[in-house]
Amino acid sequence: MEEVLGAGYVHTWAENTVLAELGSRTVDEAIAAGINSKRIWRAVWAQLELPMTLR
Repeated sequence: MEEVLGAGYVHTWAENTVLAELGSRTVDEAIAAGINSKRIWRAVWAQLELPMTLR
């Protein structure tokens, strides 16, 4: 995430952006809930509309 969002913004984004694919959780909440990191990344990838090369 830091690579695509930048070091200065990644933590704010992970703390505040709610993703429906993660059960309406933020990335930070999903990590705390023990959701698999691949599932989290795929939700982030879709939300940010990143290229397939980053999937």
